[in-house]
Amino acid sequence: MIDADKKVADALKHSWVYWLPHWMWPYAQLARWERPIGWQLLMWPCWWSLMLGFLTAGRDTQVSQIIWYLFLFFAGAFVMRGAGCTYNDLVDQDIDNQVARTRSRPLPSGRATRAGALIFLALQLLIGLIVLLQFNRYTILVGLISVVTILVYPFMKRFTWWPQLFLGLAFSWGALVGWTSVFGHLTWPPLAMYAGCICWVIAYDTIYAHQDTEDDMLVGVKSTARLFGDNTRLAIVILYVSALMLFAIAFGLARVGLPAWIGLACVGMHMAWQVTRLDIHDPNKCLRLFKSNSVLGLFMFVGLTASVLFS
Repeated sequence: MIDADKKVADALKHSWVYWLPHWMWPYAQLARWERPIGWQLLMWPCWWSLMLGFLTAGRDTQVSQIIWYLFLFFAGAFVMRGAGCTYNDLVDQDIDNQVARTRSRPLPSGRATRAGALIFLALQLLIGLIVLLQFNRYTILVGLISVVTILVYPFMKRFTWWPQLFLGLAFSWGALVGWTSVFGHLTWPPLAMYAGCICWVIAYDTIYAHQDTEDDMLVGVKSTARLFGDNTRLAIVILYVSALMLFAIAFGLARVGLPAWIGLACVGMHMAWQVTRLDIHDPNKCLRLFKSNSVLGLFMFVGLTASVLFS
């Protein structure tokens, strides 16, 4: 049986995290280990861009290299998502304490100290650096630059109505490093994919942010959910169509095969399904639609992987 006062209000009821020693629970919750959707959404652009790069590289690609790089990007996404959440909670402790959904998190509830959270953050960043150092020098440089986007994101909700844009800059970075891990430089296909991912992130995080619009108004937090308001559906349509167009440009420039285009078509249908199901006044439905974007990511990845295998 799990003690109610040791869980975060919106955490999953059943998770492998609760098999850990109790003293680790607050730190696992800081890193959101019990919520895989975050690292999955961070990982998909890495895996998409990696497979796009291997597809462009052609027959020189080794299966063992693909598997190794997929593992590295999985590990990097898992640990850096945890580091980002820990840092975000350190910055937002005062805000989290005023929002019903977040006041039970480890820092505002007092189950973790700021000193402990800082040490935990440092350990996660160290592991992330070890993963990054497995790649070529150009990828290491591009990866280190991404830290800037991570650092500024938590502050944006205080100053701009577009914090989701800055989340997009950070969460889409994998679209750059996936490609550079293969080629050691950037060119137009990964840049188009990066821009498409930014539109995708803004859209799905706007849906997610509609869970907190009432609390956000009370504490003065800005978001695209509040900015778009009743026009959210139209905004999501524009963002998703823009994302699809940019993904198509990336695919065209990389000359992908038919399976990748089929995967992209499935992505488009999933986006359309989200738009038709969206109800910004139903927080539970917003959360389900947000989480469904991991399925969208799988569609794209399977299509690109099939193109690599059949090429």
